[in-house]
Amino acid sequence: MTSKQSTTPQVQFLDISAAQAGQRIDNYLLTLEKGVPKSRIYRAIRKGEVRVNKGRIKQTYRIQEGDNIRIPPLRTAEKTEITTVSHSMTQQLNDSILLEDDDLLVLNKPPGLAVHAGTNVKQGVIEALRIIRSELPYLELVHRLDRDTSGVLLLAKSREALLNLQQQMINHDINKRYLTLVKGSWSDGEKLVEQPLKKNTVSSGERMVRVDAEGKYAKTTFIARETFAQAQLTEVILYTGRTHQIRVHSDFINHPLAGDDKYGQRNFNRDMKKFGLKRLFLHSWKLGINHPTTQQDIELIAPLPTSLENVLTKLRGQN
Repeated sequence: MTSKQSTTPQVQFLDISAAQAGQRIDNYLLTLEKGVPKSRIYRAIRKGEVRVNKGRIKQTYRIQEGDNIRIPPLRTAEKTEITTVSHSMTQQLNDSILLEDDDLLVLNKPPGLAVHAGTNVKQGVIEALRIIRSELPYLELVHRLDRDTSGVLLLAKSREALLNLQQQMINHDINKRYLTLVKGSWSDGEKLVEQPLKKNTVSSGERMVRVDAEGKYAKTTFIARETFAQAQLTEVILYTGRTHQIRVHSDFINHPLAGDDKYGQRNFNRDMKKFGLKRLFLHSWKLGINHPTTQQDIELIAPLPTSLENVLTKLRGQN
């Protein structure tokens, strides 16, 4: 893998295309400068370091086609721009495509891949795909999956498709269903959890999410599908998309996820390793959407990975 380094950060002047028009300037900069703190971007806008057509703007300004944006150096450290993708990652991502048309690119995201670059992650799925599919004028994540979560990941190939799908999410018109393995079981079919979630940072710097009355509204339904001696295969309906929502809500009802080293139970995780589980058992199984152009209802399905199916087979053999 090669990289290009700029030893002296430079002011950039970028022209806005039709595909980029309509975004708020702060959101545009956050997407453009992955990993830069929001506070740094807001400060640059407030101080007039960011300018549009040579004039000062507010963070609520919506960029227009033809706008010329002045962007100051926003990173304190040297910026490393990765310009290539390894052969193995290229093949992995190409093999994971579930569906592609003029508006959508849908992946069965492999576990262990971050969806975008960030702290300690130089290249995520979106950055890699923009290099692999450099012929595409526009490619953006519609939603996110945690690094350890596999399954359906939806990307938009036009801004119009992105806005349409994001509005469907805001309106709760997208049907998001996951499969997971939880500790223990219950006999009453399903459990509805409506508990607000709040992000916290512990002393080590690790981000944790907790149920907190001051947090954001979150709603999850857990449906029992198959019961084993120590665990239960569970279908999850996700109504909101808070960080670590399924993991925290399952722990809240005392049925933590198998393989969860952040919110799970150590003894349960150790027991599940005996059945071959080597990762978080959480898979984005189905995504039901209304196609942004054809308006047809479509259901995107990502089969459970072989590694997780093998765990279930061994658990069945125990019963």
